[in-house]
Amino acid sequence: MSYNNILLSSNNGVANLSINRPKKLNALNKETLDELHAAFADLEKDAEIKVVILTGSGDKAFVAGADISEFAHFSEEEGGRLAAEGHEKVFDFIENLSKPVIAAVNGFALGGGLELAMACHIRVASQNARMGLPEVSLGVIPGYGGTQRLPRLIGKGRAMELIMTAGMIDADRALSYGLVNHVVPQGQLLDFCGELAGKISNNSPVAISYAIKAINAGFKNSNGYAAEIAAFGACFGTEDFKEGTSAFLEKRKADFPGR
Repeated sequence: MSYNNILLSSNNGVANLSINRPKKLNALNKETLDELHAAFADLEKDAEIKVVILTGSGDKAFVAGADISEFAHFSEEEGGRLAAEGHEKVFDFIENLSKPVIAAVNGFALGGGLELAMACHIRVASQNARMGLPEVSLGVIPGYGGTQRLPRLIGKGRAMELIMTAGMIDADRALSYGLVNHVVPQGQLLDFCGELAGKISNNSPVAISYAIKAINAGFKNSNGYAAEIAAFGACFGTEDFKEGTSAFLEKRKADFPGR
């Protein structure tokens, strides 16, 4: 499938997906959101892909926000539908993907851009990254999961302050808050994410998919412990479990069937 606003390539089981609207600082418009959904849906079904790295084209922005020109004149009903469709097609879809998604946050990640990064499973920031949710300065609130995911990641008080001041924080502050996992020089960002993806790819893709499901369950209106128990038990019926335990007992490196 060809795309107008994203670039997609893969190598050794790792997909590299880049939002490619550098003149618009990679702002999310409807077409881009639709293309992201299509790309992630294809990656989910691709047995060769084990990890996805998501970033933005250029050196200025991961995603600088949503394309305000598309919704500035929306009604209440249209605004609600915009948020609901965004959750379903992209943000919740990424969060619940069975394959790990690493956000390589280069430059600005604001509004919908930060919400996109937060929907990913792991976040790595370049030293020039700047993050924030400025929506209240436009008379609206974060609508793509920002009011829910940010407090889970950095705590309620810090999230309240960041959202209500519409301010930005730099990469080091984001690291100290727990908003990102690592901060690296900009020139090393994609290589670092690639190395991290490689470490993940060495492990059982089936077990990783169950781990994602169990972890997410604990942050939803469900019993995370029950989900963990069910997922743990399900692993025992997989070929990956048989190979992993056999390799351990035989003192060799596992060759998981899913890889």
